[in-house]
Amino acid sequence: MTDLIELLREGLPEEAVLTDPDVTGAYANDMASFCEAGAPAVVVLPRTVEQVQHVCRTATALRVPIVPQGARTGLSGAANASDGCVVLSLVKMDRILEINPVDRIAVVEPGVVNATLSRAVMEQGLYYPPDPSSWEQCTIGGNIGTASGGLCCVKYGVTAEYVLGLDVVLADGRLLKTGRRTAKGVAGYDLTRLFVGSEGSLGIVVRAVLALKPAPLEQLVLAAEFPSTASACDAICRIMERGHAPSLLELMDRTSVRAVNAMGNMGLPESTEALLMAAFDTPDPAPDLAAVAELCTAAGATEVVPAEDAAESDMLLQARRMTLPALEAVKGVTMIDDVCVPRSRLAEMIDGTAAIATKYGLTIGVVAHAGDGNTHPTVCFDPADPDESRRARESFDAIMALGLELGGTITGEHGVGVLKREWLARELGPVGVELQRGIKEVFDPLGLLNPGKLF
Repeated sequence: MTDLIELLREGLPEEAVLTDPDVTGAYANDMASFCEAGAPAVVVLPRTVEQVQHVCRTATALRVPIVPQGARTGLSGAANASDGCVVLSLVKMDRILEINPVDRIAVVEPGVVNATLSRAVMEQGLYYPPDPSSWEQCTIGGNIGTASGGLCCVKYGVTAEYVLGLDVVLADGRLLKTGRRTAKGVAGYDLTRLFVGSEGSLGIVVRAVLALKPAPLEQLVLAAEFPSTASACDAICRIMERGHAPSLLELMDRTSVRAVNAMGNMGLPESTEALLMAAFDTPDPAPDLAAVAELCTAAGATEVVPAEDAAESDMLLQARRMTLPALEAVKGVTMIDDVCVPRSRLAEMIDGTAAIATKYGLTIGVVAHAGDGNTHPTVCFDPADPDESRRARESFDAIMALGLELGGTITGEHGVGVLKREWLARELGPVGVELQRGIKEVFDPLGLLNPGKLF
């Protein structure tokens, strides 16, 4: 360890190398429950590409694992340290290097916070759509590593669709440039897309070229109450089948609605079994909202209330974004799943999750990016109660199994990390795992980058 620290300090400022165990311990894990984490030997906070290269060369020379980190807001253990590793925190590389309104791109370092970038490009009439619920804290590098989504994906897509090019430091310190700055490009294999969602297991992203869109108009939101999740999901299917393109289509179940009301006195209708929010950001959203209101009523909605202005719309969206902290307040700790299923199977997924909650005697709230079929069943439990903790973990696994049975995937946007390694193998199958391991070996032959994640 002494050699490691001395060599790291040869290419890093003194303040960029943290060795105090009381300090480095704070970098041991992200926000996921039930994920083992080790004790890092050192935490480094580089500010330049050259410093990242130095860290990787040093770690490779000494055969020390490297665990890259952003803001550690992840929910799968993908940023968890391993014993004796170098934690490579990229939060100090936080510069927006370029915003180009003509080419509609931004060039950023990995530590740039999502909301910071979003606001900066909005000042120039541009829009960076991916908006995870943790957008005020999470970083672009972390978003790329886990292929993050957000509330607006139903219309605008996920992070992978906005990453045009990357600068990546490989495990041995070499710098790889992938992708392009142009709107189009098909030269060679798409290595850029390969790095998105790779959870730092193939290389360290140190710069990203991101696509931007023109800034949308303010959206107006409609809220519809339903007597069952089945009727709400029927409305969702009708909305998508008729060709509507909402900028947001979110679902909250009864448990989530009550939790949000308990935390923030939001005045959401507690008598509802499912609350659907639909939004449009078109020049005249009124006709779209009226058409969706009719579809919701035809599907069985008991009440449909369109927001009168942007302030009411923001209030409804704030209630949706409060769901996670509100559910955390129920028991103190949560496990958040992100199983994604075909939209046509969404009702089966949500009702099946309710049955799992009953079976295991737990509170499980569900919110969903309904337009994508991406559900977030959130298991509430007391970590001080061993039996309840066991049931929480078992229910989590049961939810993932249900998702696969319905033709879905174990993760729509949170990633695999430590939490879902076993389930990734089940989803991919032996041939898929073999090929993915082979790809990992090409980029990281010594297996030093984020070991123990994914596989």
